[in-house]
Amino acid sequence: MRRNAAFLTAALALALPSLAQAQTVAGDTDSKTVGIVGTVPAMCFGGTLSGDGTFDLGVLVDLTTGQLRTDLAAPDKVLLGSYCTSRSSITVSATPLEAQNYVSTPPSGFSRTVHYLATASGWTTTPASYDTGAATNNAATQTRNTAFTGDITVAISNFSTSGGSTLRLVGDDAYRGVVTVTLAAVN
Repeated sequence: MRRNAAFLTAALALALPSLAQAQTVAGDTDSKTVGIVGTVPAMCFGGTLSGDGTFDLGVLVDLTTGQLRTDLAAPDKVLLGSYCTSRSSITVSATPLEAQNYVSTPPSGFSRTVHYLATASGWTTTPASYDTGAATNNAATQTRNTAFTGDITVAISNFSTSGGSTLRLVGDDAYRGVVTVTLAAVN
């Protein structure tokens, strides 16, 4: 029995160095993979407004008739470098041009409000548009299905006197309105 134990001990002593060496070699070629993760939130930036940020229409009325000028126009404004990192919507809204100092009801034959159409184009195939004189504005919001970067052109046109084209505008040195363009990430 002693002899068997001695033989077994000798066999183990010879085998252990080769086992140790095999383990060392396997460890020299082992590799592991480490993952990398990150996120980009769904976000939008409306861009930088070109120019001074005001549509200056000047004198609104024909000085001969006192009625709204039919040739009113203003250069477009551009929102430079707009982007959304995901699916998005663009919405345009606007308020009519209204006399700021003459706030009471105008006398017969006069109006204190000018309606117009505001558009925001370049983001979607169909421009977002908002008519300040319309009861509903179904085209005010448009959706884009992909991330996008580009410029948005904002324009105003189709001016009309509230109450009809035969009305004159009340005298006021401050007719004001606002166009708002909103970009929103959509889930």
